[in-house]
Amino acid sequence: MAGLPNLVRTVAALLAAAVLFISTPVWALVFLADGEPVKVRTRPIETFHIGHPDREFGELTFLGGFEILASDRKTGGLSGVISLNGGNELLAVTDNGHWVAATVEQTDTGAPKGLSDLRFAPLLGADGKTLRARWGHDTEALTLAPSGLYVSAERNHAIYHYAWPLLSGKAKMLGQVAMPRDLASLPRNTGIEALAAGPEGSALEGKLIAISETSPSDAHDLSGFILSPEKTARFSVKRHDRFDVTDAAFLPNGNLLLMERRFNMKDLIGLRLRRIEGQAIKPGAVLDGEYLLDADFNYQIDNMEALAVHQNAAGDTILTLLSDDNRSLLQRTLLLRFRLNR
Repeated sequence: MAGLPNLVRTVAALLAAAVLFISTPVWALVFLADGEPVKVRTRPIETFHIGHPDREFGELTFLGGFEILASDRKTGGLSGVISLNGGNELLAVTDNGHWVAATVEQTDTGAPKGLSDLRFAPLLGADGKTLRARWGHDTEALTLAPSGLYVSAERNHAIYHYAWPLLSGKAKMLGQVAMPRDLASLPRNTGIEALAAGPEGSALEGKLIAISETSPSDAHDLSGFILSPEKTARFSVKRHDRFDVTDAAFLPNGNLLLMERRFNMKDLIGLRLRRIEGQAIKPGAVLDGEYLLDADFNYQIDNMEALAVHQNAAGDTILTLLSDDNRSLLQRTLLLRFRLNR
């Protein structure tokens, strides 16, 4: 019986370890631990309005930002992002079918100071082959739900489902979300650009909100979809001033925040953030909302495509914005952070 106390101690240790694992938030784990590491440096952005020291922009306070300079171009083209661990980590998806994970160095207020431990891995299908192997890699948006990670692919008009937490870059796709026929009929390069998981405790819980990138003109509304295992419903979003929708995220209070981008020879470059009441997102609704931010080439912006929302330890709502440089030497990958004050 001398071995019994040792056995008891072993079992107790295993149970304690299990309890520790269960009680540890999943974002304390290392994402893409086996991903390919990339050397990275950053160039700070001190002010958002170029040449002006102001930090207040309506209900938003600019906390800071930086340009990301990575040694591997595969980490460019950032198109969707989620912010984790109180803003200390991010997980992004690129428009050429790669996961990108990194640590965000920040102050206690959430102001970003730099980026480290950058790594990437290709998104894999259910068969273990890369999405590039089947031309399903035009991935544009990323959202996290209780049931897992969801990634939209624009040209294929598909939404891919992955398990959470994403600890390995070798994780295979679990499957695809059933898509309605009218969504599949969208033009190939103007599909689902914004994707957000319905907030828990709301009428949208368990559903995905998907919004198309653009429409033929400002006279045409943007197409929106409420996707659920039971059925799919449609709504629409008013389009203004030739702006396209590039991402969406729900705020802690249940309202939806849209990121919008404009880039053409007439208007040049632009960024807008629009807030829409979450309770208004219903089948058949025509949605609009209030603009929280309107920025043009006089501000530190580029091709803004990715948006994430998190709350810090103080309970502040923090917005993280990323730009897609299209892996071009003429564009920049930017990370910007704002605090939403209401």
